[in-house]
Amino acid sequence: MDFSRYENLCTLVRTNFSEQTQRLVDEALEYAESKLDGLTRYDGSPLIGHGVAVAQIVISEIGLGRNSTLSSILHDVVRIAHKQLPDEEFLALTRDIQSRFGDQVVGITMGLANISELKLKVAKEQADNFRDLIVSYSEDPRVILIKLADRLEVMRSLGIFPREKWRKKSWESMNLYAQIAHKLGLYSIKSELEDIALKYLEPKGYEHIVNKLEESADERKAFIARFIVPIEQRLNRLGIKYHIKSRTKSIFSIWNKMQKQHVPFEGVYDIFAIRIIIDCPREQEKPLCWTVYSIVTDFYTPNPNRMRDWISIPKSNGYESLHTTVSAEGRWVEVQIRTERMDEVAERGIAAHWRYKGVGQGAQTSEMWLSRLRELMEDTTHSLAQRFDAKPASGEIFVFTPNGDLRKLPEGATLLDFAFDIHTSLGSTCVGGKVNNRAVSIREPLHNGDIVEIQTQKNQTPKSDWLSFVVTSKARNKIKSFLREEQAKHTRMGREELERKLKNWKLPISIDEAVAYLARHFRLRLGTEVYGLIATQKLDFATIKELLSRHLSGEAEEERRAAAAEVERQKAAQHAAQEKSPQQQDALVIDDDLSKIQYKLAKCCNPIKGDEIFGFVTINSGITIHRCDCPNAKRMRENYPYRVVEARWRQSAEGAFRVSIRIVAADTTGMANHITEVIIRDLKLNIRSINFAAAGNGCIAGTVSVEVPGTGVVDTLIHQILRIKGVQRAYRVN
Repeated sequence: MDFSRYENLCTLVRTNFSEQTQRLVDEALEYAESKLDGLTRYDGSPLIGHGVAVAQIVISEIGLGRNSTLSSILHDVVRIAHKQLPDEEFLALTRDIQSRFGDQVVGITMGLANISELKLKVAKEQADNFRDLIVSYSEDPRVILIKLADRLEVMRSLGIFPREKWRKKSWESMNLYAQIAHKLGLYSIKSELEDIALKYLEPKGYEHIVNKLEESADERKAFIARFIVPIEQRLNRLGIKYHIKSRTKSIFSIWNKMQKQHVPFEGVYDIFAIRIIIDCPREQEKPLCWTVYSIVTDFYTPNPNRMRDWISIPKSNGYESLHTTVSAEGRWVEVQIRTERMDEVAERGIAAHWRYKGVGQGAQTSEMWLSRLRELMEDTTHSLAQRFDAKPASGEIFVFTPNGDLRKLPEGATLLDFAFDIHTSLGSTCVGGKVNNRAVSIREPLHNGDIVEIQTQKNQTPKSDWLSFVVTSKARNKIKSFLREEQAKHTRMGREELERKLKNWKLPISIDEAVAYLARHFRLRLGTEVYGLIATQKLDFATIKELLSRHLSGEAEEERRAAAAEVERQKAAQHAAQEKSPQQQDALVIDDDLSKIQYKLAKCCNPIKGDEIFGFVTINSGITIHRCDCPNAKRMRENYPYRVVEARWRQSAEGAFRVSIRIVAADTTGMANHITEVIIRDLKLNIRSINFAAAGNGCIAGTVSVEVPGTGVVDTLIHQILRIKGVQRAYRVN
């Protein structure tokens, strides 16, 4: 094999690795050349050239080791085989690579192949999810580093690709891969990816900035030369070893600032930064950096708001540097102060940081930097300007719709969770689906990268057993909401049917008493369950009539005795709780403080202090207080006189009672506001609910629920509302 074609790579390998690694790289080149024989890139050059170029970036610009280099050379072999070969042949290939180059190389190349097969969609709102998905395939952190090198080589060669691929690859590089590089401290790779992407996405803007930079290059050089003269003189006098270089802001960063701040090129003041790099032992780094800082600020006035100390507390990706912005000749200049070691870490990211700690000297230190890199990828702290959660939180999966949209779900999510995540109606009518073209049930658990298709039927509705296997809160909430609505509908239907039957049967029993008896008989916890059985025809009316008739005829006397006993018990409790005036010994006195007396206010007529009232003894719920003009009062007094108890309000009783006022008024602008102002501002009352709707003929009608201390305030309230211009009627409702 003629290795002269790969001279640049071979030179890098000889410079950085052992003879054994050199032999493995030669073998990998020969292996890849044989497997990729005849395959070319868009410009007709051999495909292996891409893997070789990626390997060079991995070594020289990222600083990775032997297995990463071998994986870079071989990644196209595995990618193409994974896509084209039958499973058995592909398994044989990976075993062959494993036997030749080791387990790690197989694992890394498989991770790269998985990322390459992702169908990334150009969608800004899904960029975060796609970044998470890319990183989720990188169980070995070296996978994502090599993928960055791969993408950088593609962008450097983008001109050989068909024009229709330029925009998609540029968008991916700018929004996905550049942000990952930023997170990992690979700032030079980040900037280059962004600059190349901008060249293809915004060619006019890119060319404008390039031309402006060229036009102002001489002026910048002259300014920098003047700026550094006093600093160099002082550094030389102190005997500090250093070199100074200037860094022009990336084209993308300039363009981005012009867009965000709506300024021309001349309005971007931090076009460049001056970097002072010190050559010194590790133990002298901090004091010397601060010494240089004091020298710079002796000559130029610093901006205290732009001071950044990443030497005392380095960034999580290992970045160390001292930044200050100073004023010189009427312009702001950023000065970066760092050592040679810090500069290499800043240029080459986390790999360089750990190489200075001895990585590459053994398996243990290699595992240390891989572990640290994994932590960095999982770190979700980020600035708004560079929003990127590099590694998805533990327990997340990413799945695709058939048209390529990406959805993020918790681990263990099922097909039904996915359906509800897309849309409530899709989840509610889901009967199954397909995962990677395989028919599955709604219970099917999903996995990373699955392509999911949902099947529905119009007559399908959510079932209570669905709650046992869905895991997302959205699915659970939607299912519960539907079940509650169904229960409410059944309750309404069941109650209406039972009321109609009781009226036809003319049995001397209220619907509430009938339901209470039926619930006890069938050992149901709630009366709504009785309504549900009726609505779903699981309890027929012949059975209900027979049970209620037997109950009324066989237990009427016992019921009367129980009711009389309850009356006596309540009266005895009242005697023990308060003193009564002689003329009112037989009346039940209603007072919220009488905790020993069990009574509640009836919902059918909503009595409040001041209303004429009476008590009605129930068998299980104590005494219910009704207004004397309650719609049910006549029936109660006629059918159950033995349960009626005279009652009155204690004069000193205090409390807030809810009263509802029905209002009909002209449909004019601000009518509801006028009404609420009278209630809240003028009468100082609390509104608990308000509801108005169009009533036709230019009117609105609605109900206002207000808290009042008694009936006297209700009269005042109604009077005040009627005084509002446009109000036609206002009256209290039950």
